[in-house]
Amino acid sequence: MSKGKVYLIPTVLYEDALATIPAYILDAVKRCSVFFVENEKTARRFLKKIWREMVIDDQQWYTIHKAEETVLRSFLQLLDEGKNIAILSEAGCPGVADPGQILVEAAQKKGAEVKPLVGPSSILLSLMASGMNGQCFQFHGYLPIDSAERKKKIKELENDSLKRNCTQIFIETPYRNNALVKDVLDHCKPDTRFCIAVDITAPSESIRTKNIAEWKKNVPDIHKRLGIFLMQA
Repeated sequence: MSKGKVYLIPTVLYEDALATIPAYILDAVKRCSVFFVENEKTARRFLKKIWREMVIDDQQWYTIHKAEETVLRSFLQLLDEGKNIAILSEAGCPGVADPGQILVEAAQKKGAEVKPLVGPSSILLSLMASGMNGQCFQFHGYLPIDSAERKKKIKELENDSLKRNCTQIFIETPYRNNALVKDVLDHCKPDTRFCIAVDITAPSESIRTKNIAEWKKNVPDIHKRLGIFLMQA
């Protein structure tokens, strides 16, 4: 029996932005009978929106969390059984800043076919719109929570950006957005460019790049908005 295939199914960044999902995603979803998802409730709701006739209870559902050993064993066994498996992130592209990466790694080690599918990525969309260097960039995920460590990390990123002409990209928990922006504005050089991108693909989307000195003249309030941040010195 041949191994099953793994389909990496992108989902929306904003709940009502279904137009950002290419039509061919539906075909891939219909090929799958097993779904490994970051959040089962939101994944089911999304899939029903793009495939109204989908019978949820006819599918097998697994919650990834951090891909505990039991989940990983089930994933590998299902591949051996020839099942086609879909992996869904909570938002955006699975495997990128997402626990599904652990399953994809296991599939690659097993020699299974992995099919990445096109969809919205906040990392790429913000980089595209920022005007910063798209030839050399790094994504760092979350910066340290500790204030002193976070300030130290911000300076390290700025210095590395200056040295290598590299765009630095990072995210923050929405309720800590304003604190992060303050630390960047307080500890970076006046001419360092800083992009604040929030609510990407939503009607309230805003992606603006200014230097630190310009941002200080009018600091935005982005408390509890979904954001991603880019810096280039």
